[in-house]
Amino acid sequence: MRRQSATVHELAQVELLAGLPGETLAALGERMERRQLMPGERVVAEGDEGDRFYVVIAGVLQAAQADRGERGLLRPGDYFGEVALLMGVPRTASVQAVSPATVASCDRATFDELVRPAFTS
Repeated sequence: MRRQSATVHELAQVELLAGLPGETLAALGERMERRQLMPGERVVAEGDEGDRFYVVIAGVLQAAQADRGERGLLRPGDYFGEVALLMGVPRTASVQAVSPATVASCDRATFDELVRPAFTS
């Protein structure tokens, strides 16, 4: 069995995903890519095309907008990237690590199949 990049336990900590069936969380975890970040490392840039959905596994990240400044901190259990995927618009904010951090992300097809239904329920 290949190692999941995000475990069912980690994904269940995300309020949006907590209500999904265990099989769905397991499938999502298997398709996600885990990434380690150093402080200051950018994950997404405002204005870029949105092609991935992210969950914060560990650490702290900062969301910011060019015209509005800092928009808030993201901690384990938080998620980002959904606006670009749901609405088909460019990234609405830049996100970078404040501390050493770990994120897991999935591509648009996986998001559409397994995550999008959580937004409509």
